Amino acid sequence: MALRLLPKTLIRSVVVSGERSSLRGLSSASSAVRECLLNVPETKVTTLDNGFRVASEDSGLPTATVGVWIDAGSRYENDRNNGVAHFLEHMAFKGTGKRSQTQLELEVENMGAHLNAYTSREQTVYYARCFNNDVEKAVEILADILRNSKLGEAEIERERGVILREMQEVEQNLQEVVFDHLHASAFQHTPLARTILGPSENIQSIQRSDLQEYVQDHYKPPRMVLAGAGGVEHGRLVELANKYFGDMRSDYPRQSPSLEGCRFTGSEIRFRNDNMPFVYGAIAVEGVGWDHPDNIPLMIANTLIGQWDRSHGSGVNAPSRLAQRVGWGGRTQSFQSFNTCYKDTGLWGIYFVCNVDAVEDLSWNIQSEW
Repeated sequence: MALRLLPKTLIRSVVVSGERSSLRGLSSASSAVRECLLNVPETKVTTLDNGFRVASEDSGLPTATVGVWIDAGSRYENDRNNGVAHFLEHMAFKGTGKRSQTQLELEVENMGAHLNAYTSREQTVYYARCFNNDVEKAVEILADILRNSKLGEAEIERERGVILREMQEVEQNLQEVVFDHLHASAFQHTPLARTILGPSENIQSIQRSDLQEYVQDHYKPPRMVLAGAGGVEHGRLVELANKYFGDMRSDYPRQSPSLEGCRFTGSEIRFRNDNMPFVYGAIAVEGVGWDHPDNIPLMIANTLIGQWDRSHGSGVNAPSRLAQRVGWGGRTQSFQSFNTCYKDTGLWGIYFVCNVDAVEDLSWNIQSEW
């Protein structure tokens, strides 16, 4: 396994002018893009009096997806409680003051809906997919699990074992392992260096009071967004947000959470295991935050570099030039470019799998293509 981070590089977009006929084609393409954008649903955003935001795109479909995005992830934790945000996500579906776990599962199932959640380094997300006629029911269920979860002691102990088993599964997923080490190397001694699941000793010691404290500190209206897409009418979604989240208080019992800056540190980590047939690694440079103007050029560059797998039917005829370079000889198994964004920084690079004797050659080709 190899990880390599390079000093931050500057990536520029280049426009090459051609003959007059080519420019006419470019103008025609621009017109096609403008026509296409006319068919994209408008994103509408409304902020309630307590700071809770509502965002939606109404495409008139018979189904809809609604969810609550919360500024609460491993970046907002410390060494003592690292893993609590993910632990809390696991507890969300274990029963509320209004519904038991079984009642919740039956209600969602009888709606023909899908209820799920995930935790990242900066966000915790709870969302539901349902028919557009059931949007209010879905929003009410989301509000119930977010505001009234019982966090029972028996359920906490049961989920403690579930999360520890999940950690063992993640350790078998070498791509997950590489990206955890990549963050630990790139953002040393900062919150982004921590894993989302946290260390096992934290999972074994987290108590109900830790979960309650995290909810009180982070599950606040200014840090929450109710987002909907599909068959969702914005005015109706705002009404539902007012009905189920409008009475939430935005004051903090303790100090208001602040976002600690994360310093990028170019470095390299290598773990050697001669029993493994391949090298699993990543090369990355510092990227940019979500709202940085360079983010769109980086997304385009990420798409141009592309991805490739030896098992794909395209073989060396893949559109990615990097695939054409490294596809011969059978020493590279796969690669996948990525653009991971956070609020104020990011990682832009490539994850790869190759033979041991191909690491230096593949690294050279990647950097040459960049």
